[in-house]
Amino acid sequence: MSNDINLKPGHGRAGRQPTAESLARQRLSGHDDPGMFGRMFPDLPPLEVEDGPLIELANAMRDANPASPDGNIADGTRVIVPAGFTYLGQFVDHDITLDMTSIGDKIADPDGIENFRTPALDLDAIYGLGPDGSRQLYARNPEAGGGKTPGPKFLIGKTINVGFGGVTGNHRNDLPRNPEGFALIGDHRNDENLVVAQTHLAFLKFHNAICDQIPGSGTAPEKVFSEARRIVSWHYQWMVLHDFVERLTEPGIVARILERGRKFYRFKKLPYMPVEFSAAAFRFGHSMVRERYSHNRIFTGTNAATLKDLFDFTGLSGEIIGDLAPVPSPGRLPQPVLPSNWIIDWRRYFDFGPGVNPADVPLNPARKIDPFLIPQLFGLPGETDPNRASLAFRNLKRGVLLKLPSGQSVAGAMGIRDPLTPDEIASGADGAVARRHGLHQKTPLWYYILKEAAIRGRGERLGPVGATIVAEVLIGLVHGDRESYLWRRGVNWRPELPAKTPGTFTMTDLLRLVGDISPIDGIGRLP
Repeated sequence: MSNDINLKPGHGRAGRQPTAESLARQRLSGHDDPGMFGRMFPDLPPLEVEDGPLIELANAMRDANPASPDGNIADGTRVIVPAGFTYLGQFVDHDITLDMTSIGDKIADPDGIENFRTPALDLDAIYGLGPDGSRQLYARNPEAGGGKTPGPKFLIGKTINVGFGGVTGNHRNDLPRNPEGFALIGDHRNDENLVVAQTHLAFLKFHNAICDQIPGSGTAPEKVFSEARRIVSWHYQWMVLHDFVERLTEPGIVARILERGRKFYRFKKLPYMPVEFSAAAFRFGHSMVRERYSHNRIFTGTNAATLKDLFDFTGLSGEIIGDLAPVPSPGRLPQPVLPSNWIIDWRRYFDFGPGVNPADVPLNPARKIDPFLIPQLFGLPGETDPNRASLAFRNLKRGVLLKLPSGQSVAGAMGIRDPLTPDEIASGADGAVARRHGLHQKTPLWYYILKEAAIRGRGERLGPVGATIVAEVLIGLVHGDRESYLWRRGVNWRPELPAKTPGTFTMTDLLRLVGDISPIDGIGRLP
């Protein structure tokens, strides 16, 4: 067991990490230990590839035209997948794993992979251990114990006004922070880039809004908290399965899997984390990252936020450093807390519909799900070795080290009726590199899933292998959670909170309920 536990925590290395050796001791792992990793296809042979071909293939995955609209998930001017789903996917990933590998500038070494948390969509990344076990996350309860005990609601941080952009007023639109700028949140990785940090903040406010709706007269704070957490978690689970999974796989896939059962992600009692999902299929979001984002009315157009900006204005990856920041700051950074001119305008990341997303408020599309990553992801900071600075190489290398099977082997085991042909994989300049090394016939699983999305899903959705793995695992994680809506109420439960379409619940419904659409524009609740 000592080989499975890293007792020297650090970014990308803390906690439990699977290795090829530990996985070899398991068949379908995680039956008795929800912290274990396992394999969906334990009988398939691993794909062995030397570093040379992996390096060449990774280099061929660099997007040569990262600003081209042809690479967007859009149909002309109509955005099909808004960019907010890129970072909602990262938020979900942090909720189900302690994976220190993320789309930021701190990526885990390829011989280490996700450090597991609870295998459930239960939002422990925001709730921590609750008001008793994670008191630092919660506001004081003024109605009990003279304000000496935490109540059911989360702390919310304040921003600071700076000169650029002319933002005035008091805004509670930052994560709560300690005196040196570290975010007081259940998962520090959610302060790694600004969009996932603002997503985390939206969920904090979502919980607080639900607490306000629960009758307070005579209701114990712990009961308010537990009921709010149930409501929030169930609507979040529904949203992930129906607004996220079905948007990026295919409509109706959730109902079909729930009716027919999961064929490949199966467990006896407790869910486990399959490496085919964590090290390959769910890394499709890396290809959706943009170079630049219209972030709000200040940072848009020629002044749009770069990916680097999104990391700079955080406490984990950037220069939000609390009392360590000079006052006043000699430049835009460092700052003690988030400057108010960087508060997100959610209309630029999610589609609220006509009238809410006007023509002068551009909606960021995600980049296509395909084998191409933006150049910034090939030059991650902190590495002198250009190969180790490449996210594409790290993902490919990690698959080899974890002895993942080829995409063709997985497609065969699934009985996919129309798997990619060698010629399809060999298409394009990247495919020519794959052909040169025989990887068009035996293809790394992560690359296969991206290529499959590009060819079978037109870059807008995952293909059959990727879609099945992602959908079955996320459905299984909800199905195996005894506190989830599927366990407690079954497949016929429907969301009960107000929504644009009653009986459903989407990320835009959540943001409408929070009432914080674009604070610096004075846009709160929407009809």
